[in-house]
Amino acid sequence: MVSSAWLLTLLSFSSQAYGLQARGPTYEAHPDRAAAVKEAFDRAWAGYYQYAFPNDSLKPISKSFQNDRNGWGASAIDAISTAIVMEDAVVIGQIVDYIPTINFDKPSNSEDTISLFETTIRYLAGLLSAHDLLSNAPSGSYGINSTQLDAILDQAIHLADNLKVGFDTPSGVPINDLLFQPPRTTNSTTNGLATIGTLVLEWTRLSDKTGKSEYAELSQKAESYLLNPKPASGEPWPGLLGTNVDVSNGNFVDSSGGWNGGDDSYYEYLIKMYLYDTSRFAAYKDSWVEAADSSIKYLASHPSTRPDMTFLAAYDGRDQLSYRSGHLACFDGGNFILGGLTLDKPEYVQFGIELAYSCHETYTATVTGIGPEGFAWQDGNASNATSNPAAPAEQAEFYKEAGFWITSSYYILRPEVIESWYYAYRATGDSKYQDWAWTAFQNINATCSVGAGFSEITDVNAPKGGSFTDFQDSFWFAEVLKYLYMIQAEEAPWQVSATHDNQYVFNTEAHPMKVAGTPI
Repeated sequence: MVSSAWLLTLLSFSSQAYGLQARGPTYEAHPDRAAAVKEAFDRAWAGYYQYAFPNDSLKPISKSFQNDRNGWGASAIDAISTAIVMEDAVVIGQIVDYIPTINFDKPSNSEDTISLFETTIRYLAGLLSAHDLLSNAPSGSYGINSTQLDAILDQAIHLADNLKVGFDTPSGVPINDLLFQPPRTTNSTTNGLATIGTLVLEWTRLSDKTGKSEYAELSQKAESYLLNPKPASGEPWPGLLGTNVDVSNGNFVDSSGGWNGGDDSYYEYLIKMYLYDTSRFAAYKDSWVEAADSSIKYLASHPSTRPDMTFLAAYDGRDQLSYRSGHLACFDGGNFILGGLTLDKPEYVQFGIELAYSCHETYTATVTGIGPEGFAWQDGNASNATSNPAAPAEQAEFYKEAGFWITSSYYILRPEVIESWYYAYRATGDSKYQDWAWTAFQNINATCSVGAGFSEITDVNAPKGGSFTDFQDSFWFAEVLKYLYMIQAEEAPWQVSATHDNQYVFNTEAHPMKVAGTPI
């Protein structure tokens, strides 16, 4: 049954879609909550800066570091856009001073591979976002001068020039795993949907900022194989694709996929590219609409014990659905909401809110109040075939109440559930999403704060989260703390708009980049 509150919300969206509510939702900031999140950011940064900088990631318990992203200071580059959003002048200055010193020609271990995907979404995007945000800050803000701004963009160009060797394949579909000294590819023969389709925003932005078309052309040629998939088996339903692509010819080699890891951010970027530039990327919008419609029609699934909840199944062709998902896929609610706002389609917003609500339930069901890395459910309509088993005996009671059972109990400081609540709040102005985020922050702060920062935990459904892994990933700075802050913060140019006047679009690592056509 649809609640009266939801009907009012849907009517609000419909009014906006037909121009009857031009001003959009009303928002109310919570400065005390935003300040608490900023304190957590400063605490995590202080630990990183003392014990790990300029390496990649902090090990907060042992007070040491790990170079998991080639030793170029991943946490620093991932943190800078959040520091700018928070107006954290000290941290901004520290990172801006560091950026010109990075040697993007040489990873910390010369034998390590460089991921084209991870390096693009973290380093390249972090630099581009910092340049966009600082270029648009009031003159003289944070003491950053034009020479320092130029150095940020120069480093982005230098990094991209090293990475572009990945596209040197017969088809133009890139190889993801690279080697430097000198830049060269590995012998990989396939690449994945997400790792091909999550480059185009950053590389196009670099071309738009520099006037050098090469970067956009490389990424858009690779994307063209995804927008026009071959063979037909690579597109089981309209817009929904397989996962692996042959780099020699651009053909899909399987029919498995969904909104989970490995495929996820390809779909995310389709609508974000249209938001970035509606004139150039209408075809991307069309592909997103096809994927969204097919997902609602074929993948939407309701747990047998909780028909009020909705998750998206994975698939292996048309014949086999898998009722398994996880924290990483919980960005999907936010992406549907963004698509609905962008296209004036309240039905997409509604579906996104249903997904965001269901991922919220994965948080409320656990001992820690934090959602697990992986979960599964039994579809309420499908037959009890091999692909739709009942909950394991030891979790049967948990499943009865929760509507899912846990397949991976870790929490690795992921942002995706909070990300979807952020979009839900920006679409509706409903303060419950702020409350959900605040509760999640309190639970994460209570459970994961340890030593010099924050650590992943092993079991969200055990007291105190089980045990710590002693690792704080860079996306803790880029995504989790940014979304937690933005949902409570005052209005600002980087906030997502519900009324077609977005000035920024967020990449998959939550780095905001200026929408094309707005002042640099």
